[in-house]
Amino acid sequence: MPRPLLLAGIAAAIAVGATGCAGIPPLPPQASIGTVTPDARGERSDPSETPEDAPSSDVPARDASDGVQVDVATDPRVVAQVEYVLEYWSDYNDEEWGVLEKNDCVNFASQSLVVRGWTQSAAWHHGGDPYTSSASWRSSTALRDWLETRPDLATELDDGERDQVQLGDLVQFDWDDSGDRDHTGVVTRIERSDEGVKIYFAGHTLDSDYRDVDVAITEEHPGGSVYYWRLAA
Repeated sequence: MPRPLLLAGIAAAIAVGATGCAGIPPLPPQASIGTVTPDARGERSDPSETPEDAPSSDVPARDASDGVQVDVATDPRVVAQVEYVLEYWSDYNDEEWGVLEKNDCVNFASQSLVVRGWTQSAAWHHGGDPYTSSASWRSSTALRDWLETRPDLATELDDGERDQVQLGDLVQFDWDDSGDRDHTGVVTRIERSDEGVKIYFAGHTLDSDYRDVDVAITEEHPGGSVYYWRLAA
């Protein structure tokens, strides 16, 4: 069963009390980063992303009582999308979509966009298995290049604009600052406080449900760059 998603735009603690809805945990994620065995999923796309690089599980609890506002969603498209990635971040939906060995992150993000309601096209589509899918369906850089031609679907933001990011948006990383994109995920949690905005994301390779963007670009890949796609549809 998919994990239910909170519905609203108020602090998570208030939302739980007001709606009675279980959802994206009102307490911060416990960095549920998993690994997959080669015989089950193939190796990771980035050899540097080993189990030792996974964030620790001691993320401090932060909620409304700490002055933290946790974003939640009312749009049913976004609810469906985020519920999907939280259900399948580790238990792959491979019978329906297949698995791209060594690099399944964009295949997974693309699946979530279909669940969100995006329509496949000649330029962006699943080809029956991920290997015969369009490049934009399975490559982070190709996805970026395609989205740049589709301002009706998404607008790119840099990390200085993270206050504009919303749940369900895409996050992309350039680990080595080479100009290409090395990893893609889906935003699953946003915390806002006087200290700024914290963003967490789900993805395959490295499998994660709430991976901290800041940890990814400072501790796991020091010097890496992060970008976001603010989805319009």
